[in-house]
Amino acid sequence: MALKDALLPEYDHEMGTTRRLLERVPGTDLTWKPHEKSYTLGQLAMHLANIPTWITWTLDHAMLDLAAIGDAARPREPQTTADVLSHFDDSVRKNRKRLDEATDATLVGPWTLKQGQHEIFTMPKIAVLRSFVMNHSIHHRGQLSVYLRLRNVPLPSMYGPTADEG
Repeated sequence: MALKDALLPEYDHEMGTTRRLLERVPGTDLTWKPHEKSYTLGQLAMHLANIPTWITWTLDHAMLDLAAIGDAARPREPQTTADVLSHFDDSVRKNRKRLDEATDATLVGPWTLKQGQHEIFTMPKIAVLRSFVMNHSIHHRGQLSVYLRLRNVPLPSMYGPTADEG
């Protein structure tokens, strides 16, 4: 079995769960944030919608220097929930295709995350896809579920029933 064949079902499952949560983002609350240091609800939703694009970057490059991209990495404020969903759907589709094209040789190649001269980590690309991409997405999905709960938005099922959907 090719390594990608173990990742694709997980990717499809997690992206489907993420979309169900993003669908609940109220367009009237996009500029709301729970704390002055937090992203707005819209920025968090756009960050989550953008994470799948990291697949292509990871597969096509050996390194990312956060210092080199600076504020460009900061998520933009969407105008509508439809903007978020459109960006997410496009990101998921394009990057699933790229993941499906990945060879085992590419997936075991090294990838490094840096901040200027400081190396944050180096791991095989397959580990980066699981941790820095998918687990990172799950982390922010958890944050988004808290934001939505604080706005009294019913939460969809993610890994089983929620208090809102039995």
